[in-house]
Amino acid sequence: MLQTAPARRRARRIRPARSIVAAFAMAIAVGTGLLMLPISARSGEVTEFFHALFTATSAVCVTGLTVVDTATHWTPFGQVVIMLLVQLGGLGIMISAATIGLFLARKMSVASRLTAAMEAGTVRFDDVRGLARRIVLISLLIEGMTFLFLAPRFAWGYGYDLGEAAWLGLFHSVSAFNNAGFALFSDNLIGFAADPFICLPLCAAIILGGLGFPVLMQLRREFPHPLRWTMNTRIVLSATIVLLAIGTLYIGALEWTNPRTLGAYDPWARVLIAFFHSVQTRTAGFNSVDIGRMHDETWVGMDVLMYIGAGPAGTAGGIKVTTFAVLWFILLTELRGEGSVHIFGKRLSRAVHRQAISVVLLSIAGIMASTIALMLITGQGLGKVLFEAVSAFGTVGLTTGITYDLPPAAEMILVLLMFIGRLGPLTIGSAFALRDRRTLYEFPTERPAIG
Repeated sequence: MLQTAPARRRARRIRPARSIVAAFAMAIAVGTGLLMLPISARSGEVTEFFHALFTATSAVCVTGLTVVDTATHWTPFGQVVIMLLVQLGGLGIMISAATIGLFLARKMSVASRLTAAMEAGTVRFDDVRGLARRIVLISLLIEGMTFLFLAPRFAWGYGYDLGEAAWLGLFHSVSAFNNAGFALFSDNLIGFAADPFICLPLCAAIILGGLGFPVLMQLRREFPHPLRWTMNTRIVLSATIVLLAIGTLYIGALEWTNPRTLGAYDPWARVLIAFFHSVQTRTAGFNSVDIGRMHDETWVGMDVLMYIGAGPAGTAGGIKVTTFAVLWFILLTELRGEGSVHIFGKRLSRAVHRQAISVVLLSIAGIMASTIALMLITGQGLGKVLFEAVSAFGTVGLTTGITYDLPPAAEMILVLLMFIGRLGPLTIGSAFALRDRRTLYEFPTERPAIG
């Protein structure tokens, strides 16, 4: 059947989102198959399908939640597969986001195309390969620098031989930059809680990965000229600093005297641990103390931070700090009684209002529905289940400790949450941006009572 011209245009518009979903689904399927191989498990037996699927999804969606011990269940082959899936997931997300940006640029004016091309770090509108090459190079550079800090510390500070120290440094560098949170220690990073030479390089890699590729590229070009930074760069940097500070103060204040977490360390180590876990809520997922022993009030605050996430077009998850900032400035505008939203001297498009509200409402609906389902399946309390659901949706990877004991039905819910959380905001945002349906008429205006 021949398609009409409008139908062909609609098909072209939705194809990028479908391609991204299909690519991630294919990577998860291949990863599941590889992890089910006997060579991947130390027992030499086939890993259960749901465990392999959960681990592959967690790796590709750079989450870090696990249902088996990464250090003891998987062989070096299996751990290499996980690391490669994490790398593929992190790079794929960034490249996909940038590719969609270039796709959108084709329907912009010449001036808008030039702006988009500059922000994406490419000199040609269709230079997708060049853009992908830049993304890969900057990713490998940051991972390499993190490796140079970690490997010597593992070797000289903890007595690992050079080969093992290099492997530990490489795996955790990739996991950190891609905001994955997978670790090769059974207690994650609890054994290094008070070591700034391990924790701080990981934090730096996590923060850089969470800033997003457009921000990294602009900082590389115009770091000395902040007046030239785009609204996106200013929002991401400002929100990152504010949320990191708030998270550190919040976690530190509530857990300072908890003998099962921060209270067991000296004051300087407590500050380091509080900062470290504030960084992890940006969707990284490492932990240097037992999250399950934190206070319920601490979980609630971390839920909020994990839900917000980090910057767009990067390796982090959540609704993104830009979405949260847009809603915050909309609120301030309403409180001030102003007619339009202004951010850093620029007026915000009303289309962005609708996109931000849509992403938030859809994500809240998904988290709430999943939380209720998990409570019914597992019988666990609201605090732990909500923390797990938000962690999965935000592709964070932090857990209160209930993930290991989940039944297959609950594992599948978290698998879906990780998949939707990673691709949902991206595909929804692109779908809204690609749809520009104009109507030739308007209905009469009327307003209901609000509040």
